[in-house]
Amino acid sequence: MSPPFTGLTPDVVLDALESVGLSGDGRMLALNSYENRVYQVALADRPPCVAKFYRPGRWTDAQILEEHGFVHELAAEEIPAIEPLAFDGHGTLVTFAGFRLAVYPNCGGRAPELEDRSIRERLGRFIGRIHAVGARTRFADRPALDLQSFGEEPRDWLLAHDFIPPDLAAAYTSVAAMALDGVRQCFERAGTVQSLRLHGDCHAGNVLWLPEGSHAGPQFVDFDDSRMGPALQDLWMLLAGERAEMTRALTDLLAGYEDFRDFDRRELHLLEALRTLRLMHYAAWLSRRWDDPAFPAAFPWFNTQRYWQDRILELREQIAAMDEPPLVV
Repeated sequence: MSPPFTGLTPDVVLDALESVGLSGDGRMLALNSYENRVYQVALADRPPCVAKFYRPGRWTDAQILEEHGFVHELAAEEIPAIEPLAFDGHGTLVTFAGFRLAVYPNCGGRAPELEDRSIRERLGRFIGRIHAVGARTRFADRPALDLQSFGEEPRDWLLAHDFIPPDLAAAYTSVAAMALDGVRQCFERAGTVQSLRLHGDCHAGNVLWLPEGSHAGPQFVDFDDSRMGPALQDLWMLLAGERAEMTRALTDLLAGYEDFRDFDRRELHLLEALRTLRLMHYAAWLSRRWDDPAFPAAFPWFNTQRYWQDRILELREQIAAMDEPPLVV
């Protein structure tokens, strides 16, 4: 099969923008995105824009438009979520030369300083507002974050496609089964928790922080992984360090979060389970994308003997972490 973005040349990028009335001046910069292709494009008669070309076959049109609709809801509530531009005759999803794209205003900013307690509290406040909107209704087309799609299916795919070295396959199979059992037990301890529309990939790299000006504070970008799931999914990736550090950070995030929405403390049983699912999903994601030339160039350490040894060790550590009591905040 041809790589997914074969044919997406600079001329095609510029012609796609021209089709919706945006005239590029020839200057463009590829931004840090591997799943999709994202370019900052200088325009002849207005400020630069960001053109996002969706990976073919990943999302349906309905799923992409559902993402756009959610971000539009957030922006309508004056939540700083960067929504795509709409064009007459196209809406927010443009099709050109076999590619689908969305165009966004270019936004500056830097990663938030997560060591700052006041910044953590402000982030929590905005995530609480995002979730207050996200809880109003459900996605009809976008998937949910669950054990099957983020754990069992990635595990099965890796084993079926011979990515695990033969001498490590038995060890990986065993530790993955124990890890998934641990995830199930975490969800059982949490009980029934609410599933709502999420950002889905709310780490520091998807928050642009403006330190001053009329829009000072966070700007949430890249809702590409938006899906249904527990509220904690949009909080735990902002935590780092040892248990005491994570407790302090989560306490600050929730101090802001609960200004706008109650947080169900039972979800704290899910923290390490969600981390485990992300680790398993990430390894399978790299494997699935290995035919894309951008991936071997960007991840040269992937699929080595050492890589899979480290993943087995990582899952063993997660099994132990899931047996620990949840954080208390």
